[in-house]
Amino acid sequence: MSQASRDSLAQLHTELKATLSAGGVELGAELFAALKVIDENGALRRSITDPTVEANRRQELIRKIFANKVSANAVTVLQNLAGVRWTTEREFGDALEEMAATTAIYSAEQGGLAGLKTLTQQLLEFNRVVEASHELQRALTDHQAPVSSRGDLADNLMSANALNSAKLLVRQAVENPRGVKPVDLVRRFADLSAQQQRQWIADVTVARPLQQAQLDRLAGSLSSTFGRQLQLNVHTDPQLIGGIRIQVGDEVIDSSVASRLNDLNTKLAG
Repeated sequence: MSQASRDSLAQLHTELKATLSAGGVELGAELFAALKVIDENGALRRSITDPTVEANRRQELIRKIFANKVSANAVTVLQNLAGVRWTTEREFGDALEEMAATTAIYSAEQGGLAGLKTLTQQLLEFNRVVEASHELQRALTDHQAPVSSRGDLADNLMSANALNSAKLLVRQAVENPRGVKPVDLVRRFADLSAQQQRQWIADVTVARPLQQAQLDRLAGSLSSTFGRQLQLNVHTDPQLIGGIRIQVGDEVIDSSVASRLNDLNTKLAG
């Protein structure tokens, strides 16, 4: 995906997070179903990605086609995607696929960090089972077999306690891999789940080890700030000189002396 399209997708993730989080596995399934329709209809795909067509007209086309077929939340996501310019038609589909997968991942996240870890583990375990058997690999990619049969086989390979989100993602990868190997798409979904785990982990770097009471206060403060119970990964780096550096996902809080000195040197050099 081009950087421009990646930036657009990141912005949409931010704007639609509440919708995606509330939709659950059902919304993910609807978005995957819409993706299949769009992938199979070249005229539709071109119409909703044509940069010469005004965004509101592309969005209205989405409404007319999908309003009576999927939920209002699904239409909202589809219209938001159609309102953005994408470098290629394929990138629209890739973005929709990631949105659908993210919805399933948010569903697993209802169980906190443990839910995300479970989802990632179940996806990777499916891949381990498949990659250990050439027979399974052939069966899951046999285009002569009905799509639903391949999906049913994938379901049967999942553990009895598999999350619904894991089942949805695996079935999607097997039934509609969109030109890649199913295991490669499952791995991509696992990577997305692993990335979301970072939102629950605070990487803390300090110049000197912290006492337990300090760690407890820091954990409480960060969990209050971010609105979730963060897991702390604490590292010691004497080069910080003093202060603390915290990273949660892509967000960085840096109050270290080394950082302030670097800022000062930059200003002096300028």
